[in-house]
Amino acid sequence: MNEISIPNVAVLLAAYNGISYIEEQLKTISHQKDVNVTILISIDLSTDGTYEWCREYEHNHPAVTVLSYGERFEGAAKNFFRLIRDVDLSEYDYVAFADQDDVWLEDKLSHAVDMIQQHNVDGFSSDVIAFWHDGREEIVKKSYPQKQFDYHFEAAGPGCTYVLKHHVLQQFKCFLIENWSQVNCVALHDWMIYSYCRARGMKWLIDELPLMRYRQHDYNQVGFNSGMNAYLKRLTMVKDKWYRNEVVKIGRLLMPYCKTGFSMNRWFMVKHFWQLRRRPRDAYVLLIMLIIGMF
Repeated sequence: MNEISIPNVAVLLAAYNGISYIEEQLKTISHQKDVNVTILISIDLSTDGTYEWCREYEHNHPAVTVLSYGERFEGAAKNFFRLIRDVDLSEYDYVAFADQDDVWLEDKLSHAVDMIQQHNVDGFSSDVIAFWHDGREEIVKKSYPQKQFDYHFEAAGPGCTYVLKHHVLQQFKCFLIENWSQVNCVALHDWMIYSYCRARGMKWLIDELPLMRYRQHDYNQVGFNSGMNAYLKRLTMVKDKWYRNEVVKIGRLLMPYCKTGFSMNRWFMVKHFWQLRRRPRDAYVLLIMLIIGMF
């Protein structure tokens, strides 16, 4: 990229009790190459000094702004929705999302912008490298081919990989404000945003190149689903109807925009099961759940 065309990117960062990791994350965001970065931070009511530390960081870094403090969001989704609602997005070319505890490679944003421009898409996400404190690392693959109805059942990957054109987030912001109470009942902001974009006919690219390290620890709200404990947790969420309820909530919000003929009728979903999830194994698991009535 030449200097004249360097894009302005707003990075929306939601934090909560993040004092252990947020400094490293902010450094890796601030050091992104070939983009002009502004970091806007919303901090859920914390007990570890995260807010005070971020205000001091803001004082020494002009590209960082900490939003007003004191609200208890009780989850990352509501915190991100607050950021989207309250930040003026008009001066930026692109908007990205960040967690408080990851590590970004220096070309994460510039690569995303290049892919958006080259493929003429509205939204971008990617695979990530999950890592643990004991040194383990593993690729988290989300870049399976998109399916006709996948957005009804899953996000496009971790929200911390999302980069979207400014006008896309501006449209979502209007939708968010108009449906504030209902959207805030949705548990996962990344799923809601991806679903909105796909329902509106926007183009989305899920890239197989991982450009961030996705920290795994006991406090992840949503982490890497691997191992027996993770599968048992997910099975419990399905049995308790949490998953179905999220599908229903998002589906109702997007009903005015969906022109694909999707239906929550069980036999419709059985017939079209291959179009419901990107990963083949997940599609077969959902089919089984549909047949036995677990979903």
